[in-house]
Amino acid sequence: MATGIVGEFLDLKAETDADVLAMQCGDFYEFFADDAELVADELDLSISQKSSHGSSYPMAGVPLSELTPYVNALVERGYRVAVADQYETEGGDHAREIVRVVTPGTVLETSDDDARYLAAVVREEDGRGAADGPADDGPYGLAFADVTTGRFLATTVDDGGDLRAELYRFDPAEVLPGPQVRNDDGLLGAVREDLSGRVTAFDAEAFAAGRAEHAVREQFGRETTDSVGLDSTLAVRAAGAVLSYVEETGAGVLASMTRLTAYGADDRVDVDATTQRNLEITETMRGDADGSLFDTVDHTLTAAGGRLLREWLTRPRRDRETLDDRLDAVEALASAALARDRLREVLGDAYDLERLAARTTSGSAGARELLSIRDTLALLPALADALDDTALADSPAAAVLGRVDRDRAAALREELADALAEDPPKAKTSGGLLKRGYDDELDDLIDRHEGVNSWLDGLAEREKREHGLSHVTVDRNKTDGYYIQVGKSVADQVPEHYREIKTLKNSKRFVTDELAEKEREVLRLEEARGELEYELFEELRERVAERAELLQDAGRAIAELDALASLATHAARRDWTRPELTTERRLDVEAGRHPVVEGTTDFVPNDLRLDADRGFLIVTGPNMSGKSTYMRQAALIQLLAQAGSFVPARAAEVGLVDGIYTRVGALDELAQGRSTFMVEMQELSNILHSATADSLVILDEVGRGTATYDGISIAWAATEYLHNEVRARTLFATHYHELTTLADHLPRVENVHVAVDERDGEVTFLRTVRDGPTNRSYGVHVADLAGVPDPVVSRADEVLDRLREEKAIEARGGSRGGGSGDGESPGVDGGGTQQVVFDLSSGSFAGDGASDSGRETGSASRNGTAADGSESTTRATESDAATARLDAETRAVIEELSDVDVAETPPVELLSRVQEWQERLD
Repeated sequence: MATGIVGEFLDLKAETDADVLAMQCGDFYEFFADDAELVADELDLSISQKSSHGSSYPMAGVPLSELTPYVNALVERGYRVAVADQYETEGGDHAREIVRVVTPGTVLETSDDDARYLAAVVREEDGRGAADGPADDGPYGLAFADVTTGRFLATTVDDGGDLRAELYRFDPAEVLPGPQVRNDDGLLGAVREDLSGRVTAFDAEAFAAGRAEHAVREQFGRETTDSVGLDSTLAVRAAGAVLSYVEETGAGVLASMTRLTAYGADDRVDVDATTQRNLEITETMRGDADGSLFDTVDHTLTAAGGRLLREWLTRPRRDRETLDDRLDAVEALASAALARDRLREVLGDAYDLERLAARTTSGSAGARELLSIRDTLALLPALADALDDTALADSPAAAVLGRVDRDRAAALREELADALAEDPPKAKTSGGLLKRGYDDELDDLIDRHEGVNSWLDGLAEREKREHGLSHVTVDRNKTDGYYIQVGKSVADQVPEHYREIKTLKNSKRFVTDELAEKEREVLRLEEARGELEYELFEELRERVAERAELLQDAGRAIAELDALASLATHAARRDWTRPELTTERRLDVEAGRHPVVEGTTDFVPNDLRLDADRGFLIVTGPNMSGKSTYMRQAALIQLLAQAGSFVPARAAEVGLVDGIYTRVGALDELAQGRSTFMVEMQELSNILHSATADSLVILDEVGRGTATYDGISIAWAATEYLHNEVRARTLFATHYHELTTLADHLPRVENVHVAVDERDGEVTFLRTVRDGPTNRSYGVHVADLAGVPDPVVSRADEVLDRLREEKAIEARGGSRGGGSGDGESPGVDGGGTQQVVFDLSSGSFAGDGASDSGRETGSASRNGTAADGSESTTRATESDAATARLDAETRAVIEELSDVDVAETPPVELLSRVQEWQERLD
């Protein structure tokens, strides 16, 4: 068993559930045993060996001053890192204790400017787990805290779908599942699938209602939950667990969490995880930030402004008053170019006050961080000047700055200006942090210290003059302390009171009693100065931390001005217009454009009208003609308007929605046991369950992943259900041209299509959307554009023409006997080409034939009658034989399927049964 340093390390490691332990040993933090090997692999550190009790243990270390970047690198990889600091016992020995556990959700010094949330999720104690109920069983309590800024939010969601949407929206770095949630493998699997953050099991007692409520009241005040409208026990339990976790990990930032914000479903537009991905709000479908909506409209100059703008886009609002205020501010800023440029010039010098406030409350802020606070607070008068006496003076932008107590901010700025040196050292205990005149006792120590240093600086010249020596220097190092160095050529001329301490190649070092005394004095003064100065600095930092709420107010005001100015800048550059918000169920866009695509191509604008009489548009047209872009731009215009932004259009009247739902294509998720079609059906099911009459629904193809008739049936039934039951504003793009006939039967359904110019066999996509349907998709033309070989494209045109005319299709080179590949190989009977009949109703080849009568045969076969008028039994016999060869479960599914009346079965039930059959067949 290990003893000594290694034994102490292993004992401390056993006390924590952290993945890695960093233990201070003098001027280094050391890792031993398995931890050493882990950090060596992850961080490319060198490994040495440490012997203990006859055994050898791997050892790796980093300097004391360089621990933070190494810890952050481990945390970024998902590890929880415990830090044990060294202290001196009463007996003078050194011991260590764990003072902090750095986790993905509680790391303070991050490598980027994005928000970094810690989340907790709670479900009712009698909630069903994965084994005995659906993973969507709710409701759930949720809490989010960003320890880097002190932001704290809590809410309740109804089911697992809403839970996943909120988690995807906040993208927490770490999730704490409550007792019921952590046993739900299905839900946790879905959460891990959506998020890149870590899932951490935390003390179940922290989620208990009584303990959690006590933690929330202690942190935010006894009446806070009532005053902010947080009446959900589940949300309080989640909030309490987050507070307990932050306290237990030793982040030291609870003092920065000054406000509890409660929000509910009625506050925000429901934009689920699928829709956020499909609309590429913060990243493209490839996972890149470049090319996303946020990347396009983000002209912010501050880290906090960027975080806020991202929040506005991912969490659009339903509150008309808030949105009108934002739009008023954006309009004022967009129209006042000079004032906006001046405002942005000042904003460019601002630091991240919210994060700096958290650093002060944790005790990790140094003098340079306090200088950043001072300099940012000094910008408030300049920001006010940029707003006052301009066109912005009466706008909501000026009111944003008015929410800051500028008198208190000015007082804090002056206090910091009077205290801090202009160029303080990074080390907090080496002196030089504070100005002269800040503290009398410190000034006295500084004077005495400088007096001794002045004596030391002049010692060499005095020794030369008094003793006639040459080549004399006075210096200091850790080994010898202060010394007098004399060249060897005159070393024998030194006075008797010189005591030699070291001989070098070309010189000798000496010390005198007076120099030794001065050394002791300067060391005492340095120690006293460093201790007093650091004590005064800590007191100053604590006073700043006590005003964390003031710093957060100022930081949020700067962030909001920056975000508003960013939206105004983009609106002015791209000629965007202010949307007219309304409570009517309508989306009326004149010359609308896609906010991202318009910047990369010569974009063709299009109109769009959805209202009470025209609430469901079936969009048809060729592949690659712009249908998807047209529908996505509609959703993005809706989202931008409810984020408080101008929109890419000549004019837009936007009725507020409660949710935006999209289904615009799917990828196989075979690792989760879900095919393309299964994903498609699950997304459709979510829309049919979640959307309301106040929602916007975008459907880009439904039913394309299965047989033609199955797909048409599902698309048809879903259209009827959305039109008749849900009544959401809907755009539905499809290549099932049969659906266009629904406009003749359903009063709110209209057809629109993307126009094509076809002349002399040449096809041009006009990108213009016009009323009415189209009956062609031009898929063969798209295949040609994609570079499909000419013989294939030509043959496809021939087949398409015969299918349209319901003629027989020759299967070239299809003989079972093989061939030479030149198209002339003989068939089984020695013929060159095998002709078969393609049955349009069944979507399959009906049989062999080799004569011109094939067309009559095919036609007769479709009616179930042979060419001679007799009843055809061949196909039925073959079908029965094939069915007999299937396993019992497959036959049972086929029998159930044959009994289903698609016209009479509700779409939701039909989707559920399709999913059940798929699972049984898999």
